[in-house]
Amino acid sequence: MSDPAQSYPGERLGLPATGSGSVGRLGRRVAALFIDYAAASIIASAFLGFRQFALPEEGGITQFAPMIVFAILQILFIPTIGGSPGHRLVGMRVVTMSGAWVGLWRPIVRTILLVLVIPAVIFDADQRGLHDKAAGTTLIRA
Repeated sequence: MSDPAQSYPGERLGLPATGSGSVGRLGRRVAALFIDYAAASIIASAFLGFRQFALPEEGGITQFAPMIVFAILQILFIPTIGGSPGHRLVGMRVVTMSGAWVGLWRPIVRTILLVLVIPAVIFDADQRGLHDKAAGTTLIRA
């Protein structure tokens, strides 16, 4: 998925090739996702109990509890600290293409599409997933 007109991901966006402000690469993105989902699973288990994966008729809360907590973490932390806890731990942040504050609606749109998975795994030559394109955001190195 590389564009012959650019020599590195993010060049068309005016981002540097490496270092601070460059596009957050796949390895960091995957690490951040694992950190965020692990945290969401721990939080869901702590507050909703370890029986969350049981069938509803057996008294379990819901099998989607970790995903719901994951979404809440994304929506709360992106506008407040510039990224999810996982993003920040691996040295990335979510920014708008204009450089303005991401606001409140962008994290909601981005998270809904991220939870659907498919928009997040389809990306362009700048390594922006459909969820970031729809929200007008990009994930960069801090």
